[in-house]
Amino acid sequence: MTPLTATWSFPTRILHGPGRIAELADACRGAGIRRPLFVTDAGLADSAIAARALACLKSHSMTAPVFAEVRANPVAANVEAGVAAFRDGGHDGVIAFGGGSGLDAGKAVAFMSGQGRPIWDFEDIGDWWTRADPDGIAPVVAVPTTAGTGSEVGRAAVVLNEETHEKKIIFHPKMMPAAVICDPELTVGLPPHVTAATGMDAFTHCFEAYCAPGFHPMADGVALQGLGLIVEHLPAAYEDGANIVARSRMMAAASMGAVAFQKGLGAVHAIAHPVGALYDTHHGLTNAVLLPYVMMHNRAAIETRMEHLAAVLGLSHPNFDAVLNHILYLREHMGIPHALSGIGVDAGRAAEIGHFAAADPSAGGNPVPVEAAALERIFRAAVAGSLEDAA
Repeated sequence: MTPLTATWSFPTRILHGPGRIAELADACRGAGIRRPLFVTDAGLADSAIAARALACLKSHSMTAPVFAEVRANPVAANVEAGVAAFRDGGHDGVIAFGGGSGLDAGKAVAFMSGQGRPIWDFEDIGDWWTRADPDGIAPVVAVPTTAGTGSEVGRAAVVLNEETHEKKIIFHPKMMPAAVICDPELTVGLPPHVTAATGMDAFTHCFEAYCAPGFHPMADGVALQGLGLIVEHLPAAYEDGANIVARSRMMAAASMGAVAFQKGLGAVHAIAHPVGALYDTHHGLTNAVLLPYVMMHNRAAIETRMEHLAAVLGLSHPNFDAVLNHILYLREHMGIPHALSGIGVDAGRAAEIGHFAAADPSAGGNPVPVEAAALERIFRAAVAGSLEDAA
């Protein structure tokens, strides 16, 4: 069997393997951090895994105050409060600890710690990132505690603008963490439903990246390998949370998804972002529900790609229907609802969803051009649970 422990330098330094949280202090020092701020979400602040990470720091003569004023969908006020804590404490770097919310908030705090402009001035539009003072960006050591978002190897953070009800992507090349610790032992306690939702988030990242238009064989290769790992190991991680091999492979696949989607995402994310902003849904779960409906809409453009994907996944029939049916099976097996109505989303704001989704940067990576009307139709189909209506 392939070893569980490895150190990679792509796309940044990644310490992967069981027990590697013990190297947290060394990772901080290697990134030039001596006085870290430990940023996580409210649900993890008093958890056993956070206590373990902090104990590892203490055993190496390093301490880190905890900042946990972070919502499940982080908002600008969370980032502002984190920046205030960073400056008041005289910190020189951030440990971003958690799932997507803790990782994104931690990266945003580090990025904004030395900036003098509002956070929205650095949205991922054109060359807006050049507005930032690169010397004002503090280093980050990222520690994911789920296997889903891949934010630990990303150069952006998703932050909710509460005034406009839009999720905004804040981007700068130097937001990439200086080091990452992917310790699958930190994910052993994840409940099955969270394992499923985060795992399908990673699947969606790889899938949309693979289907995005354009020539990027490096991203396609990473995406295909990630999809293969997820299909093989997500069911095992869901069924037995203590399966450290499955947990390890899912952590790798999650990082791979975020590497692959440098190529692009698509309508799943374009719709999921406003749904999360307006209905406060879990991002990975929203993606998991939406994916088959977007597949149906994109069928003509991705059908030939599904032939190769089906072969990679070892499906008996190398075609679109085999891939779709396997995704539907995975969702059902793990208790993921078939329709958005099953996670508390109704069609009352369908027009808004379509409008916001069309403006989302992810929409540009969809295999077929999508406008507000088409995105609204996909959303309505997903609320109703009708795959045929999304086609």
